[in-house]
Amino acid sequence: MSTAEVSRAKAWAMAARPQTLPAAAAPVLVGTGLAVHEGVFAPLPALMAFVGAALIQVGTNFANDYYDAKKGADTDDREGFTRVTQSGIIPPNQVKLATIVTFALAILSGTYLVAVGGLPILVIGLVSVVCGWAYTGGPYPLGYHGLGDLFVFVFFGIVAVVGTYYVQAAAHLEAFPTTIPPGTMPPAAFVASLPIAGISTAILVVNNIRDRETDAETGKRTLAVRLGYRWSRLEYVSLIALAYLTPLWFWHAWGFGPLVLTPLLTLPYAALVTRTVMSRTDGAALNPALEQTGKLLAGYAILFALGVGLS
Repeated sequence: MSTAEVSRAKAWAMAARPQTLPAAAAPVLVGTGLAVHEGVFAPLPALMAFVGAALIQVGTNFANDYYDAKKGADTDDREGFTRVTQSGIIPPNQVKLATIVTFALAILSGTYLVAVGGLPILVIGLVSVVCGWAYTGGPYPLGYHGLGDLFVFVFFGIVAVVGTYYVQAAAHLEAFPTTIPPGTMPPAAFVASLPIAGISTAILVVNNIRDRETDAETGKRTLAVRLGYRWSRLEYVSLIALAYLTPLWFWHAWGFGPLVLTPLLTLPYAALVTRTVMSRTDGAALNPALEQTGKLLAGYAILFALGVGLS
């Protein structure tokens, strides 16, 4: 796709990849659902948690586009969606500047959350921004050394859900706590984060299975490159299974009402996507599967947030 064929606005939308924003919204929905259940819901902290998560997601996308092109990981043989830096649609220096500006806005938007959540949120926010940049940038890019899956699981799953709950619970307490106040990070928040962590990571697994051959050729040692197709597919299945076991735990072990089981309604759709991931390696099949896993994340998160909040 040439520069002449793409408008300026469309080019930046391609770089920002808004189709990945369910990965930012999902943990906020689930953390907020649990906050409603526990009686600590606070709308402004919840909103600002989403704004911060979305900016980190977009900043990471910009960084990936820029650094993958600079490191030679994006080639003409790649079967994924168009990358604006590698294809010459947007000059590299502009994509790099957009990365810096977006991460700066994430830090700026987080000042309110720091005022509410104190030192713990300051530390978590800065570490999240640094790791978002280090996913493909810096001296030891996480995505190039098989650590991308762990990064997504931890930061777009556990940290995002627990952090969303924490800032709402902390909003009812004293300003700027220097430690984690009791009751603001309950075990239920951690367990509720596991399905979001699992499906968010599953999105990356599909991406890396699709790109396994070209990544191996360019020296990008993703976990899929290291594990191979069989074990990468097992990873995908395990992450999806984790998502569907979690509501059962809330219902059976912790006595939540049957509404917490509503995410199981998405299981047939998950099975259809899994069937594609288990049998295909080409972009023609896995690009739709990538988007479908994102839709699965969004649908699951909505149902799980409602189920937890109303149980």
